Amino acid sequence: MIEKNRKLNQWLWKWHFIAGLVALPFVFLLAITGGIYLFKETYDAPKQAHITTVEDRGKLVSFQEQWQVAKNASKQPPNTMVVPTQKNEATEFITGRFSHKTSTYINPFKNKVTGSIKPKDSNMHIVRKLHGELLLGKFGTKIVELVASWLFVLIITGVYVFWPNKKQGIKGFFTIRLKEGKRTLYRDLHTVFGFWISILLLLTLAGGMPWTDVFGDNFRSLQNATNTGFPATWDGKSLKSAVKGNPISLDEMVAKAKSLKLEGKLNIGLPASDKGVYSVFNETFDLDKQKRFHFDQYSGVQLLKHNWEDVGVLMRGRMWVMAFHQGQFGRWNWILMLGVALLLAFVSIAGLLSYLKRKKKGEWGVPKVPVKFKVGYGIIAIIALLSVIFPLFGISVVLIIVVDFFKNKKQTVIQN
Repeated sequence: MIEKNRKLNQWLWKWHFIAGLVALPFVFLLAITGGIYLFKETYDAPKQAHITTVEDRGKLVSFQEQWQVAKNASKQPPNTMVVPTQKNEATEFITGRFSHKTSTYINPFKNKVTGSIKPKDSNMHIVRKLHGELLLGKFGTKIVELVASWLFVLIITGVYVFWPNKKQGIKGFFTIRLKEGKRTLYRDLHTVFGFWISILLLLTLAGGMPWTDVFGDNFRSLQNATNTGFPATWDGKSLKSAVKGNPISLDEMVAKAKSLKLEGKLNIGLPASDKGVYSVFNETFDLDKQKRFHFDQYSGVQLLKHNWEDVGVLMRGRMWVMAFHQGQFGRWNWILMLGVALLLAFVSIAGLLSYLKRKKKGEWGVPKVPVKFKVGYGIIAIIALLSVIFPLFGISVVLIIVVDFFKNKKQTVIQN
């Protein structure tokens, strides 16, 4: 066990306390909305079944004909088709991406539109917006980013403050005192559970940061500068087909795609113009098995193939933590993320109750720091590093220092 610096421990506790008190409402909201959003598929599937499923009856219409119906039904030409795996599945044609995505479904027996689905029309989209931007647009996104940045600090300081001393030993990592009053009980619930989910929380936070505005933009700039993102030809937009004769049918392309025996959901990127290419790619929990193939739309010849190894290291890391954040690596990951969300909400409430039990009436109860304590260069270096990595955190630290400076200056004037 380590012997902690008592004065540093008090200083860190003070800032852990202040930051935690300010961030707690947002942290609780993020935990609850994040946990709810994990049920997106379970919630949406039955509500959309009348659009996504059909009766297995009659002869299947060609994909080429279905594509034409989807074109006529969409404001913009579809860019992707999802290859059905069951006969009772409607064929999905996708237009747009992300929040602008629209899926048009075609009955493969009747060649008629069964309906369209826009993610932004779902109640779960509201939950996602609440989770990511507090329903406040860009301003809300920056608030969430600031809170998330401080959460890194809260976790790091919390681990140091909680770390048991030599007298407590290893048992200090597990001890929850049940018979020493509610204040102590809530404090132990907050610290012990908080400590044991700290690594998972850091991973979860890392998975959410790429969606933020400032950090996310800086991260993408770093990817571009170091050439560690997706290859330029990953999406096939820069590739051209040799215009010669008639294009091969979508049905022929589906046959080629199936012959590749790719794992997971099979997608076919549709040519956007006469010179565009067909792209085949899969979506799977195992990122290492994701592949991309690009084909000439006239000859059907393979122009290029990309494996996951072709993706830059920063993008691979980014996609991994983002998938982990959303519980996309199978049932174990989903259960783990639900557990993190519930425990984060529990730890937040336990911390608040402990504070309310400790706080004296009429006071904020901010922990006091020894007058003679001076922050060491090591701590300053860590704060500076975090400020560079998380710019909004850095700006908030500067504001805190400025306010604290003028506050102390005012107190000095009053005393004189």
